Amino acid sequence: MSDMTTDETTGADTKGERTRRRILLAARKTFATVGYERATIRAIAAAADADKSSVIKYFGNKQQLFREAVHWDIPIDELTAVDTGITAEQQIRAMLEGWAKDPISPMSVLLRASMTSEEAAEMLREHVTANSVDAIAKHMGHLPDARLRAGVYSAMMMGLASGRYLLRFPDLAEADLEDVIRVAAPVIRTLIDPDPKQAKTRR
Repeated sequence: MSDMTTDETTGADTKGERTRRRILLAARKTFATVGYERATIRAIAAAADADKSSVIKYFGNKQQLFREAVHWDIPIDELTAVDTGITAEQQIRAMLEGWAKDPISPMSVLLRASMTSEEAAEMLREHVTANSVDAIAKHMGHLPDARLRAGVYSAMMMGLASGRYLLRFPDLAEADLEDVIRVAAPVIRTLIDPDPKQAKTRR
């Protein structure tokens, strides 16, 4: 009897996880298409072939669903190498090849939604500050203006992503990825590892 109960519970959990994943995917597609403000739980549930009650059961409300749908990890530590030139290349490549390229990736959806929703924009600011600015600044702790540099770094990376995949500036969107990295990496490197003679000193 106990084995049967365990199997049934496991099966229920698996079914629940499948439903949850369907809702998250449907949510990303819906938010990407109509934006945060116009998206409704009812529409997301229909797109996921689920009941509205299931969306509420797993996520509570639209805000919490959006937060989960657009969450992505920014593995700054994993992409940081001893050679700062390699670090810059790895970070740009990870963003442009992975996080931003897919139009319904969490990063892309959040970037797109932030252009029309202040609530989404605030989520983007919070996420980038906590997961990018703080992490980058930690690696530049020896510099007096580390947080400013980390902020400029994050703005440039977001600009690259949005310019290439969302706004689609022709010269940037149509360029080969390797050329984008070749041009952008030295600029990023000067931010995270400036020449000591050029680094700002606090008076």
